Amino acid sequence: MDIQYLLWLQNFRNSINDAWTPFMEWVSMFAVTYLILLPVFIYWNWDKRKGLFALVSYYFCMFFTPIIKLTVCAYRPWIRDSRIVPAGDSITTATGYSFPSGHTSTAGPLSLGTAVTIWEDKRMRWLSVLLVCFVFLTGFSRNYLGVHTPQDVFVGIFESVLGVIFAWKLFEYLDVHPEKEDLFLLIGFILCWAGIAYITFKPYPMDYTADGKLIVDPQKMMNDGYGDIGKVIGFIVARFVEKRWIQFKPLKESVKSVVICIVGLVLMVLLKQYVSPIMKEWFGSHWGKLIFSVIYTFYYIALFPLVLKLVGKAETN
Repeated sequence: MDIQYLLWLQNFRNSINDAWTPFMEWVSMFAVTYLILLPVFIYWNWDKRKGLFALVSYYFCMFFTPIIKLTVCAYRPWIRDSRIVPAGDSITTATGYSFPSGHTSTAGPLSLGTAVTIWEDKRMRWLSVLLVCFVFLTGFSRNYLGVHTPQDVFVGIFESVLGVIFAWKLFEYLDVHPEKEDLFLLIGFILCWAGIAYITFKPYPMDYTADGKLIVDPQKMMNDGYGDIGKVIGFIVARFVEKRWIQFKPLKESVKSVVICIVGLVLMVLLKQYVSPIMKEWFGSHWGKLIFSVIYTFYYIALFPLVLKLVGKAETN
């Protein structure tokens, strides 16, 4: 039934000459490239706790998605059924195994986590509704492009909801027991390295085509896992540093603060675009991706907040 649904979407796609394909590709790209800028901006400029809430929901999924993907090792739809032809360049950009949808479990916690935290502000409820809709649009885009089954998307959404619930319960607990945060960070740090060891040394399917080519190279598939878990490691280190020594306060919504934070977001995008390839070249594909993820996350959780703290001090002097 899942393949039949994808074939139906494929026939629809073909009937309208791929008119919607560029938009669906943009949705998928935005979900994993630019959506994170919204909770980061909230963290920097509006409400530190609200930004952290969405980001913690996200890191929950960043840990569990690669673990699930590299445990189940489900092949992509076009490998399972040769009638499936992904739209556009999706077949080259869809890395990793299929289950669950990584795009959905990225957009989900970022969107839902942000939507939950800003809902109490009546002025922002329109944005909360848009963010919830964007989760489902992202999931649908993965089906529409032919790179994920409905089950992949459903589990990605379910995982996102669990991430938000986890963050909610964790924040409630730490409000009562703030002294326990370091323990949680330590446990998370240990789990991350256990996860890296698991995806590195576990056995993978080694299926070959009729002409002797490996259908899916496990080395390529675990590369995203190194990157995703690296983000969690980066957050844990950065959160400890920020909480212990930086302790910045958001600049709030002045024009100057918005401009400063926009500059910081531009630097964040440039960091990903230009530093990531350098790290891969220096340290290899897996470790380069992990090291970059640590640097990238450390930048927006601790390093730029230090800049904001210095700017705030300069304004008060």
